[in-house]
Amino acid sequence: MKHPVALRLSAALATGALAAAAGVALSTPEASAATGGATGYATQNGGTTGGAGGQTVRATTGTAIHAALCNRAGSSTPITIQVEGTINHGNTSKVSGASCNTADGVIELKQISNVTIVGVGGGAVFDQVGIHIREARNIIIQNVTVRNVKKSGSPTSNGGDAIGMESGVRNVWVDHTTLEASGGESEGYDGLFDMKDNTQYVTLSYSILRNSGRGGLVGSSESDLSNGFVTYHHNLYENIDSRAPLLRGGIGHMYNNHYKSLNESGINSRAGARAKVDNNYFEDSKDVLGTFYTDAAGYWQVSGNIFDNVDWSSPGGDNNPAGPDPKSNTTVSIPYSYSLDGADCVPGVVSRTAGAKMGLRVSDGNCSPQTPAPTTPAPTPTTPAPDPTTPAPTPTRPSGTNLSIGAGSDGTSKADGTSYGNVRDGDLSTYWSPAGPTGSVSVKWGSATTVSQINIREASGSAGGIGSWRVVNHDTGAVLASGSGAGVITFPRTSLQKITFEITGSTGTPRVAEFETYAG
Repeated sequence: MKHPVALRLSAALATGALAAAAGVALSTPEASAATGGATGYATQNGGTTGGAGGQTVRATTGTAIHAALCNRAGSSTPITIQVEGTINHGNTSKVSGASCNTADGVIELKQISNVTIVGVGGGAVFDQVGIHIREARNIIIQNVTVRNVKKSGSPTSNGGDAIGMESGVRNVWVDHTTLEASGGESEGYDGLFDMKDNTQYVTLSYSILRNSGRGGLVGSSESDLSNGFVTYHHNLYENIDSRAPLLRGGIGHMYNNHYKSLNESGINSRAGARAKVDNNYFEDSKDVLGTFYTDAAGYWQVSGNIFDNVDWSSPGGDNNPAGPDPKSNTTVSIPYSYSLDGADCVPGVVSRTAGAKMGLRVSDGNCSPQTPAPTTPAPTPTTPAPDPTTPAPTPTRPSGTNLSIGAGSDGTSKADGTSYGNVRDGDLSTYWSPAGPTGSVSVKWGSATTVSQINIREASGSAGGIGSWRVVNHDTGAVLASGSGAGVITFPRTSLQKITFEITGSTGTPRVAEFETYAG
């Protein structure tokens, strides 16, 4: 069997940077949300909604994308950025602001949250400009093409990754994208879809990855094992040499993907990683599943896959292919619901749904492409205005001992003149404020303590300053509750040593006078 080799693609496929087009960010009155909703692991850990509920801005240059991020009230203020046209080095410059951290020559989604980037109109093409997601959460990228991003040669962007994520990234949904290169490392390219340094809860769906030496990785080395919980479904991997993907530790779920012309290896599970591989179609490829290029074993659970003209090498040394008759050597529990198309129809349904400019069509689970209805927020029920003669009810304060008294505390930042300890001293005249509009403060104990309620009390004159928030079990990273506004927060009884109150949105400067904790 002859394989096309990504490294020998004609240089004619590479597209030069186009002349910079003038771009402006125009505020539009109606909000535009991603069609459908997040799937896979992106639905976990509180879910992925991107910029839903926020302002919608149109951008035709990379600089305009950065300006839209920087012009927000805060780094977590929701925003949907509709992109049309070609984004390239000539029109992608650094923009400064309190709500952003951008750079020239790359779309920088750094230290921000609650953002959707979606291609509209005639299409959005990021030409030789990569998308870098770092220290960010709740990000959606949809209906865009990213092509020919290089780490060497000229011009370079994003370390050679089409889309790259690193440093504490959480909840990213990449959907209906086309990610492509024109060769491998020797031509200056790296991965198409990379995750490293504690990146979790990511879904790649209905996308095309092609003509690259490397499809993507989860974990940059055998010691970078803090990544995982990644779903890949209804994607086309075509003419990829390896890493489709490479998993180092963590859990990956691959279902209903079409793998075509994987030239050297495909799903490479290693260093303790566990891959659940369901109802995929592998075609005209080599060593599509196993542990390769290392003796650090990984594991897989297989079901319903079709192997059409797949070659398998002999095992030995650093080469442990799962075939020619792949069997499961682990079990993987998946926490979300999903519908499986039959593997025999995967090439057909993926060809009619995957990639940018495909109308955001998805499968209905019966091999039939459908155009989903736009996701819109439910209407707010109309309630009668309260009787002005009736006083508003006073929130009920939890009963029992405030466990924060005598505990420890820390946080991500603090404004001048404030202290983390002020939130656990029982004194409403002292308070903690973050250094900016967002930040987190934690209460901690020397041993496991059971908590089921907290009471966030704002300082006098600051009522209403706290907007959106999350309560996090710092020991595990699990989100215990989320919402908006100060007051009593209840969640299932949890034994932990450290609990974090994370402010993700605010009006003005939030001031937390007391972070009370109760066993309930």
